[in-house]
Amino acid sequence: MRRAFCVFTVLFQEQKLPVLGMAKLVSDFKEWKFQSPPNYAELPIDENPEYNVPVAVKNAVFSKVPTEPLTGKLHLVCASDEALSDIFDLDPKVSESEDFINFVAGIYAPEGTLSVSHRYGGYQFGFWADQLGDGRAHILGEYVNSKGESWQPQLKGSGETPYSRFGDGRAVLRSSIREMVASEACYYLGIPTTRAGALVVSDDHKVWRDKTYSGMSRQERAAVVLRVAPAWYRIGSFEILQKRNEPKLAKTLADFIIKHHFPNIDLNNEDRYVELYSEVAHRNLDMVATWQGIGFVHGVLNTDNISLLGLTIDYGPYGFIDHYYEHYVPNSSDDMGRYAFNRQPEIILWNLEKLAVALEPILTESNKEKIKDVFKTLDRYLKDRILKTYLAKLGLETIQDGDVSLVKGLLQLMQETSADFTCTFRQLAEIDKEELLNKDILDKKWSLAKIRKAGGWQKWVETYRARLLKANVGNEERRTRMLKVNPLYVPRNWILQEAIADAEKNDFYKVRLLLKIFRKPYEINEEAEKLGYSAQPPSWSFGLKLSCSS
Repeated sequence: MRRAFCVFTVLFQEQKLPVLGMAKLVSDFKEWKFQSPPNYAELPIDENPEYNVPVAVKNAVFSKVPTEPLTGKLHLVCASDEALSDIFDLDPKVSESEDFINFVAGIYAPEGTLSVSHRYGGYQFGFWADQLGDGRAHILGEYVNSKGESWQPQLKGSGETPYSRFGDGRAVLRSSIREMVASEACYYLGIPTTRAGALVVSDDHKVWRDKTYSGMSRQERAAVVLRVAPAWYRIGSFEILQKRNEPKLAKTLADFIIKHHFPNIDLNNEDRYVELYSEVAHRNLDMVATWQGIGFVHGVLNTDNISLLGLTIDYGPYGFIDHYYEHYVPNSSDDMGRYAFNRQPEIILWNLEKLAVALEPILTESNKEKIKDVFKTLDRYLKDRILKTYLAKLGLETIQDGDVSLVKGLLQLMQETSADFTCTFRQLAEIDKEELLNKDILDKKWSLAKIRKAGGWQKWVETYRARLLKANVGNEERRTRMLKVNPLYVPRNWILQEAIADAEKNDFYKVRLLLKIFRKPYEINEEAEKLGYSAQPPSWSFGLKLSCSS
């Protein structure tokens, strides 16, 4: 079983860029194909031919569902060169080909395609919502790349499925851009995440959407984003089986997930499901700790949106904090603030408690007690992970007495003065500790110019300096550590909104630029600076919220 607490030497994993040339990249997309059969073909797949009729699926993990292609004139909005080359062994130039664009649009199916939609349930805003599933997404196949890694490409916005409920199976351009950019940005920020390979939009395929739930629907262009992950299983994958009394299938699924995604767990061990639970729990806690450190708010932390692999999944009405406010909620549908920034840790724990319940039908009494023991350790583990994440942002490594107050003190000063979350930490890294009370120097840093006006700033600085001295951390070491984990650029909603506005007019330059900038979010980018991406956000961006309408 995984230990209740693990020491991580790197809190924000530095992402290595793909080394091209190590494997021959495919330049003709017609030559690219899936492994056949995909590993998920080992699991029960429902083959109801009436795939676009909502139905309560039984005794299956997937439904076999064909894609419903985008129609009309198609445009490639953008592609992630790194995802294509590093994950799919594709020459990035392939993205400009008609075959590849048709692939993303759901028109062209490479050899070995087995198009399925995943069945799962979930608790939404704390209430059981019964069967949910992939209502507009299709897993296309399994690709094993030149490094031996197994990946599952998935189209989102590619048509109706048995799980579409009242939806039309489509996604619009604005939400697809947000998912595309955030997936790649979070990867390079060091957040465990699904990836995105490309995005296609149609000039002529329109859908109706009520963006603000005001009763004022309007037509928007349909788009499809190519997402990719090692697998797409969620907490809800087990919940639906527990609610529908399908323990045999739950056991099959659990053993399959262990075999393919947790090979360190012995399938002959009678405690294998306890170990699976522990691994899933700790991966998700590690993930949410990185969220808190980057200022990322998911927006919809329902159990169906929690990956069993500990990946950030389903980018909807998310947000990155601008001026710090611990109760920040980017989702206009979250009236009660259930998924606010400061509540994300407790909600992840709540979801993990639901996972334990979902696994109960396949557990022995001994297993149940051991999972309870694991769960008791999770709160302390998460608090320590988050604290270490913040200490790293301040150039410190190990936890000592007084560190909780040190971190809370800074966040409180940021909230009192509306200082920016990302830029406060970054600007702290850019000046020496002896300069932290120098008004002239601080006033040249727009976010520090705000926080220095707080009544408790001098006292906090003195405490911080003493802590650095105690840890024997000098200016050069402090700066090096902090610059590695405090980004200059994050996908702020206002930045995305500007790119979306241009893209609606078929000007995709900014969307593509964002992918380039967020490939190196910790390094100064001249074009990003000209556009003000590390400057104080414009006044019109304050209070900007998103809805689940997509």
